[in-house]
Amino acid sequence: MSTAAAAPDESGKRSFTQRLLDGVEKAGNKVPHPAVIFLLLIVLVVVLSAILSGFGVHATYETASPAPVAGSVTYPQGSSEPTVTYPPGAELHPEVHVTTETTHVKSLLTADGIRFIFTSAVDNFTSFGVVGVILVAMVGVGLAEEAGLIGALIRKLVAVSPPATLTFIIVLLGILSSIASDAGYLVLIPLGAVAFKSVGRHPLAGLAAAFAAVGATFGVNVLITPTDGIVTEITNEAIHLVDPHRSIDLTSNLYFGIASTFFLAIIITVLTEKFVEPSLGQYLPPAQAAGEVDGDAIAPEAEARGLKFALYGLLAVVVVLVLLTAFPSAPLRNPETGSVFDNSPFMDSLIFIIMLLFLVAGVCYGAGAGTLKGSAAAMAAITKTFAGLGGLIFLLLIIAQFIAYFNYSNMATVIAVKLADALERANIGAVWLLIGFILVTLVLDIIIPGVIPKWAIFAPIFIPLFIRLGVAPQTVLAAYRVGDGPMNIVTPLMVYIPFIVLLTQKYKKEAGVGTVVSMMLPYTLVVAATWLVFFVAWYLIGIPLGPGAPVHL
Repeated sequence: MSTAAAAPDESGKRSFTQRLLDGVEKAGNKVPHPAVIFLLLIVLVVVLSAILSGFGVHATYETASPAPVAGSVTYPQGSSEPTVTYPPGAELHPEVHVTTETTHVKSLLTADGIRFIFTSAVDNFTSFGVVGVILVAMVGVGLAEEAGLIGALIRKLVAVSPPATLTFIIVLLGILSSIASDAGYLVLIPLGAVAFKSVGRHPLAGLAAAFAAVGATFGVNVLITPTDGIVTEITNEAIHLVDPHRSIDLTSNLYFGIASTFFLAIIITVLTEKFVEPSLGQYLPPAQAAGEVDGDAIAPEAEARGLKFALYGLLAVVVVLVLLTAFPSAPLRNPETGSVFDNSPFMDSLIFIIMLLFLVAGVCYGAGAGTLKGSAAAMAAITKTFAGLGGLIFLLLIIAQFIAYFNYSNMATVIAVKLADALERANIGAVWLLIGFILVTLVLDIIIPGVIPKWAIFAPIFIPLFIRLGVAPQTVLAAYRVGDGPMNIVTPLMVYIPFIVLLTQKYKKEAGVGTVVSMMLPYTLVVAATWLVFFVAWYLIGIPLGPGAPVHL
């Protein structure tokens, strides 16, 4: 939110909230480069781990986690490459065990800690999943953007969508994207910016709306997602600590998830149009580089021909995917159950499939529209995309080391358990305890952004506690979903924050982490507050959270 560009109120003065967010942006952008920040955080973690370990800081707790699943290795049709298959339902219905553990803070300055620092750097980076996800997806998405396909698709979307619904459509698609794991971060957020720019609106408003939809609401959907299967089984193991005969199923939060999806879509849409976009002010695009292809300059006939070719390419990929999944023994089905969606190669390859769809469609569009002439032009488009990712890859290298050292020290786990224990000892009623639980989850999401790690710690602590208070386990799980999402879009430990900064700099060259945080902070505050009120109202009214899933026992 640029100080020069943000819109004043009717009196010509900026509101207190706008001045506050300007201050957040200025302060955030004055701090060192994000890579330097994470290097300093690494030093802090190393020093704190030594101090806390020296004082013997530890935590004892019960944890629920999926048990290891043994797979069977086969070599199909004489292939030298093995195929690993797992038992039916291993993803949506994993076996989960509850164990009592004592976790001590581990020092990174002991002999073992120093050995870990020196020997794990490569493994920390190569096992940091977001790196591979970004690189694979951006092969297709980057080429499609350079060819002009993304701009053409956005122009078609804008042409067929009423102007008043554009924001809502982008936000709703962002919320629903959690069914495809991380695809929303890599595809919908850039598309949101381009869509807004194509109709003369500020692209950062579109980026912010899409990022809020994808990140702040990740725990809800109108469909059942793979993550639902894991958190449901962890919940059931926590229930069995006090009642071995009680369980919840995958649809226990379905009604709440559907209602939350549309409620949050409306909230994010209104916040974008009434506050965030006006605060950004008028967008002044940077001067176009010499030789850069301007999608708007493409003749309508060439664009129409390119879209027709892209459709043919897309249909060809879809036909191949159908052939690979339609038949009972198709390669992308689960070899044991024949399922297309349950623990199947098809679901495991969604990022690759998205890359393939954009790659083929982008090449076909470029050939039809004349924006890509020959294989050299296609390779140049991909190379240009990867060249722009150099700074991001280096930053991810540093972040991977920080997360590995932080996890090695066990400080996050100890902090989470201590906060949970303090909340459990609080002598308050069920409603206030649920509110406190949501607030603790919000705070912990700053240092443990993942959905599953926090729930593995919290479920065995809070599920039995709330059962004793007459609160149904599915209600606790719904409360957890409310607290787990909103902080995702402002915490520096969110692995896609560097990617969002990179996208922001495309439209505002001087942007930094402070720009992103100040832009997204209103979403965090408003989504957290309104969703909390929505949940409390739902609980007090007593609306079932899903089929056969009341809020009370």
